[in-house]
Amino acid sequence: MEIELLNVFQGIATLVDSEPDVLIMRLFLIGLGCALIYLGLKGVLEALLMLPMGLGMVAINTGVLFLPGGEQGTLFIDPLVDSRADPALWMDRLQVDWLQPVFTFTLSNGLIACLVFLGIGVLLDVGFVMARPFRSMFIALCAELGTVAVFPIARMVGLSPGDAAATATIGGADGPMILFAALQLSPELFVPITVVAYLYLGLTYGGYPYLIKLMVPRHIRGMKMPPEKTKNITPAQKITFCVVATIVLCLLFPVAAPLILSLFLGVIVRESGLVKVADVLSGPILYGATFFLGLLLGVLCEANTILNPDVLILLLLGILALLISGIGGLLGGYILYFATGKKFNPVIGIAGVSCIPTCAKVAQKSVAEVTPDAVILPHALGASISGVITSAIFASIFISVVGSAG
Repeated sequence: MEIELLNVFQGIATLVDSEPDVLIMRLFLIGLGCALIYLGLKGVLEALLMLPMGLGMVAINTGVLFLPGGEQGTLFIDPLVDSRADPALWMDRLQVDWLQPVFTFTLSNGLIACLVFLGIGVLLDVGFVMARPFRSMFIALCAELGTVAVFPIARMVGLSPGDAAATATIGGADGPMILFAALQLSPELFVPITVVAYLYLGLTYGGYPYLIKLMVPRHIRGMKMPPEKTKNITPAQKITFCVVATIVLCLLFPVAAPLILSLFLGVIVRESGLVKVADVLSGPILYGATFFLGLLLGVLCEANTILNPDVLILLLLGILALLISGIGGLLGGYILYFATGKKFNPVIGIAGVSCIPTCAKVAQKSVAEVTPDAVILPHALGASISGVITSAIFASIFISVVGSAG
């Protein structure tokens, strides 16, 4: 009777049949998925991303069954199926595994990252960058310190050049760009790299305020930015900026051209007055793409994937990259603080870590805790938007140099 019951309830049967390490990891990931749902509901992490990711993580690690031939598997997704090597198996997976078409036609080719960038572009006001371009770009470049520093560290601990480069891009704190780069640089590890990136990006909101308090004394942290003459930047000027930026960046870094196009096309839609199109891109497209991105990342967190020994290294290197990038941004803020005769609030530097708009909000909140009427958000948004551009530049350099070498 016990054997018959296990044959009926195969999720339990596969738990019983699992190796000890797989069993422990499945239970851990089920618990982690529940924790992500809780943190999403509480607003600690991004609910739109974490709720589907958490429940997907729970489902993929509970819904394991015995497939023909005695192998354990699920009916969710097979990320390793190769349409060129086995077209029949690929077609079978597309018809049986319910998320396989979404994965194959949106995630594994980077389309979902482009859709997210389209939506983000509609929400961005490049006027914040154009108002103070040199300061914004300087801060953003300083905030790429984690990207630069973690690559050689990752090589020293044994990661391949592609894996090391993909992991280093976590320091840029740009989720779609990390996904896009990891697909090209580290196809075997792009799942854990992307999962680690999105988990840590959600935690920046909780961790960076402590870094700011550690590095910036209270009397400096609360300083107001001096009043400056407001520049009236017209929509035509913003569109011109986007066209020129697209031409220059695509010429220099064609490997990132799809994301560059998506980002600036979104901005042009915003500035050209195409209200209905903007509403679609910033609403259904952005929210739908983010939702399915979270769901796919959740169901890709299967125990055997996470048990890869490189994943622990990724966890440590990912948090190190974001920590160093935050330090780099704040150091850049200090450089401008002294260069301007102590008229620039160094807290703005944290916004160079391009987790839009989270890091800009963190900067504003940290300053407002000391001086409630201090407003640094325009400066912070300029640095944050510039961070999107610099993350694309550094990821493109890695793809061009490391990818071609591999």
